[in-house]
Amino acid sequence: MLTAQLPTVPSRKGSAHTDEWAARVRLAACYRIFAMLGWTEMIYNHITVRLPASVSGAEKQFLINPFGLHYSEVTASNLVKINLKGDVLDGSPHPVNPAGFTLHSTLHGGIDGAHCVMHTHTTAGVAVASLQGGLSQSNFYSAQLHDMVAYHAFEGITIHAEEGPRVLASIGDKPAVILRNHGLLSWGQTLEQAFAILWTLQRACEIQMATLSMGAAIPVPEAIAAKCTRDALQFNPAHGAGRDVFDALVRQVDRIDDGYKN
Repeated sequence: MLTAQLPTVPSRKGSAHTDEWAARVRLAACYRIFAMLGWTEMIYNHITVRLPASVSGAEKQFLINPFGLHYSEVTASNLVKINLKGDVLDGSPHPVNPAGFTLHSTLHGGIDGAHCVMHTHTTAGVAVASLQGGLSQSNFYSAQLHDMVAYHAFEGITIHAEEGPRVLASIGDKPAVILRNHGLLSWGQTLEQAFAILWTLQRACEIQMATLSMGAAIPVPEAIAAKCTRDALQFNPAHGAGRDVFDALVRQVDRIDDGYKN
């Protein structure tokens, strides 16, 4: 019986800059969290982290998942380091998905605060992205995203570089993004902040989908939604920007399988 084998990638723990290694471990943990939460789409979709200047110097570089691997197979060592042109910088034997490179490099290169970019095709996310009106201000979670959500019109599979400027124009400074007919996206100044934003957006979509299956939603007044967003602490760097929640999920992953640290 034949078993598909993964390309062998030597451990980068001893060779990578300490800041790069820390970013690799944290990002690999995030991939395992997505797998645990069921936010996967076969071998597709991406979570990327821009490397600090201590690693990349003046060039913007980021880590991306190896194309062909499930999120549950991602490790710190097999993440691929690339630049904004898509050049592989660490000798990885793995390819990079053009759709992931195009979309994520656009944000990493065009938004100063986009240290981390996350993109999903969850059922609830794609459903709301395909709905006239998009996300409704009608539940506890959507109310925490008041004036934080941007929309970008569907132009097909995101492999064409010329779409990049339009993506950036659509997003502006809003960190929660609904890609029409496509899915959800978030970006943040830290991985944990991007996760907190995406989790809230995902939860809002799930509640909206459940509500619409039963009837008409009760709208949340504008002033109340604005107050909810001001009071929400999980996005605020002064309150950890989601780090405590993310750490709790990392501990849960570690109890299941901590092989992502290799």
